[in-house]
Amino acid sequence: MKSGILPLPTEVVHLIAAGEVIDSLAAVVRELAENSLDAGATRVVIYLYPQQWRVRIADNGCGMDLENLQACATAHSTSKIRSCEDLWQVTSLGFRGEALHSLAQLAELEIFSRAAEAGEGWRVRYSDRGEPIKTETVAIAPGTVVTVSNLFATWAERRQGMPSLSQQMRAIQNTIQQIALCHPHVTWQVWQDDREWFTLSPGATTQHLIPQILRQVSLSDLQYLKVEVATPFEGAGSREQGAGGKRAEEATTNYQLPITSYQLIPNSHHSSLQLVLGLPDRCHRHRPDWVRVAVNGRMVKFAELEQTILSAMTRTLPRDRYPVCFLHLKVAPWQIDWNRQPAKTEIYLHHLSHWQEHTAGAIEQILRLNSHSVSDSAHHTRVTQLIKVAEEKGVYSTSREIEQGDKSQVTSQLYTPHPTPHTLHPFLKAIAQVHNMYILVEHPGGMWLVEQHIAHERVLYEQLCDRWQLVPLEPPVILNHLSLAQIAQLQRLNLEVEPFGDRLWAVRSAPAMLVQRDDCADALVELSLGGDLQAAQVATACRCAIRNGTSLSLEEMQTLLNQWQRTRNPRTCPHGRPIYLSLEESALSRFFRRHWVIGKSHGI
Repeated sequence: MKSGILPLPTEVVHLIAAGEVIDSLAAVVRELAENSLDAGATRVVIYLYPQQWRVRIADNGCGMDLENLQACATAHSTSKIRSCEDLWQVTSLGFRGEALHSLAQLAELEIFSRAAEAGEGWRVRYSDRGEPIKTETVAIAPGTVVTVSNLFATWAERRQGMPSLSQQMRAIQNTIQQIALCHPHVTWQVWQDDREWFTLSPGATTQHLIPQILRQVSLSDLQYLKVEVATPFEGAGSREQGAGGKRAEEATTNYQLPITSYQLIPNSHHSSLQLVLGLPDRCHRHRPDWVRVAVNGRMVKFAELEQTILSAMTRTLPRDRYPVCFLHLKVAPWQIDWNRQPAKTEIYLHHLSHWQEHTAGAIEQILRLNSHSVSDSAHHTRVTQLIKVAEEKGVYSTSREIEQGDKSQVTSQLYTPHPTPHTLHPFLKAIAQVHNMYILVEHPGGMWLVEQHIAHERVLYEQLCDRWQLVPLEPPVILNHLSLAQIAQLQRLNLEVEPFGDRLWAVRSAPAMLVQRDDCADALVELSLGGDLQAAQVATACRCAIRNGTSLSLEEMQTLLNQWQRTRNPRTCPHGRPIYLSLEESALSRFFRRHWVIGKSHGI
């Protein structure tokens, strides 16, 4: 017997809707914390009682008067939108009026609140329909305290399907951290079962929050850049090319924005891009779990922008390692559609390619070296280790003189780079060569040791990326015992390969850098062993770079430094190894006790 199609009972419809908004303890924390931020809170205290399925959140926001307090938990009640048009110009974290009403249906809801200008506060308890059932005056500081108790008490199946409490606590911690990263000016204090669990202190930017969450990352491992971006808009009006880049105080240098054609709105909302990037020579991750994107104060899932970040960091990190990166876009409200899912973590962003270009350009800017981007703080652990070695061995073997011998090979290896719009005035000065491996460098903030081979490898790799040139081999290089896979690999790289006899093959073209080398045959065999074009460029650069143990004159060292500091990604080689070790002036000053008063330090 067929059952007819019948409308669901009202209470079932409401329960389904509430369960979509509130599906866990972490969802309770997220919704209430976002309400606190919308109320202008700068301090949020969260009390968790997971065994009792209870959450309490207190804030110092603007609070509510009695009229708003009595209405806030009724269905679809909000102060943040008024019409359909407001859905396309959302400027708050919450706007649907679902959270408090859903909590009233799924738990016991109680709110204390006092408006900043009011002389008294109010306590309201709500029914499962979100209507006030008890109201009384209370003494409370301006702000709001929301208590949610016995979550899912009337929905036992939902509790049974939940992860373990320890997993839920990790989800809550991750939720709070994600919100905090988007709002670094807010203090977060979290208690579990009346014991302090963790605190996140406020900072000027997200750069100051990340070390509190990733304990192995220090402030000096991160670089911050903010760029003001004009808002693209379709509509009538004059067209302008380009976007005016405005450097924030924390930005490292003038940022050349991608040239884009779009219409600008007079007095329009000023969009911006804020980027915190872990420098690849200092920190990276085993998983891409810290490639994060936020839009207008909320963390979102954004595969396209995450891939843009990963692509921009290509060949700056070791194999199977991923960057630490937090990208926050402040976008004009009408450029975003938040109405994709209840949790608002998936959005539609207009002019995505415009933001991808700016993101890639900002990453390139941070990775570049110049006199402004050199951090004043030292790598404390590395500096300490190096100083211990200095104390034990007492001397370095340095050379300021040009050693006798044939220098033509070294000079020929130092190619003149192609002109680049990012060319900077040199600020690195070669002082000496250490063990024919490292260049001792003076810069405005202290000293560096630059590993000559991998610095040159970075230079050559970027030249090959800009200009991968294949030239004829005269005579051809004869290789033997190549497998069919090796031959196919050389052909994939567009090298000319043809049979030359029994198990012999003639290679008639090769990358220009390899042609004059004595080990050209070995290099071609290496290229035949696999990898894409990028891998071939890395292998070619590595083979052609100056070898460690090669003596360089001061002029040659300076030439290499000038080329290296102009590269796009000068902090690591294409394999991801750090190129330089810093000895900052501040660390040298501490080690040599230059802050001491001489008389007192000598007992005078």
